Amino acid sequence: MLLGLLKTMRPRQWTKNGFAFIALFFDGKLDEPISLLHTILAFTLLCLMSSAVYLMNDLADIESDRQHPEKKKRPLPAGKLNPNVALSASIIFAGGSLAAGFLLDSTFGLIILAYLLIQIAYTFYLKRVVLLDISVVTAGFVLRIAAGAALIEVQRFSPWLYVFGGFLALFMILGKRRHELVLLGENAVNHRSILAEYNLDLIDRLLSTVTTSAIVSYSLYTFLAEGLPENHVMMLTIPFVLYAIFRYMYLIHVRHEGGAPEEILLRDRSMQVTLLFYAILVFIALYIL
Repeated sequence: MLLGLLKTMRPRQWTKNGFAFIALFFDGKLDEPISLLHTILAFTLLCLMSSAVYLMNDLADIESDRQHPEKKKRPLPAGKLNPNVALSASIIFAGGSLAAGFLLDSTFGLIILAYLLIQIAYTFYLKRVVLLDISVVTAGFVLRIAAGAALIEVQRFSPWLYVFGGFLALFMILGKRRHELVLLGENAVNHRSILAEYNLDLIDRLLSTVTTSAIVSYSLYTFLAEGLPENHVMMLTIPFVLYAIFRYMYLIHVRHEGGAPEEILLRDRSMQVTLLFYAILVFIALYIL
């Protein structure tokens, strides 16, 4: 029962909550213990809240999942997790994270409340509305960034990073949708009903638009954001962002990957090296120069 509950909480998806650390890193507060602690707390509460949402989503889809060849193996439809236990855990996780969030900071509490509300709307309606489905998931990532920023006194965190973070998240979401369409073909609709409203041509056009927007927004951040080094050394990070995005597009279009962005980051050596050098260069620009 406990193993089934843990699987339904989807701890592998907690990596998405790493977006909460963006404000800490880019605001130059990585070396401040209090700010680091607050960001870790934000990450932890976001993990609890996202697990509550995953439990709620699987409860809502339990009957349809039982008819699905793969999803029927999940703990709830397979009968390995009692629905009452899942419901109780979802309520406890959501209520606990909300209570702790408001105790820490009212703005942070409102942000995770907004996250919960849009996820409820997504679970019961918006995931079946074309384009709004991917927009809501994108909003969840932007709220993760905002949650991390709410618990530290940001001084030079630029709004351009919200824009870039949103486009970057949308880029990965579209890549995942494309992977599902390519991998599953005509059976894609059985995996995710909204895929009936998408095709490869539309997704590729959206990917092209979003890719351009992500690159432009990050470039504008390095040019225009306040608090960056006056010698514009942050401009030197643009090629790393370009390569990382192009590498991801290569993995999507040539290797037909992209179904699990977190696995790409853990498995693809080129992406790991690129992100490592990018992080080192940003650290030098923001913390040393």
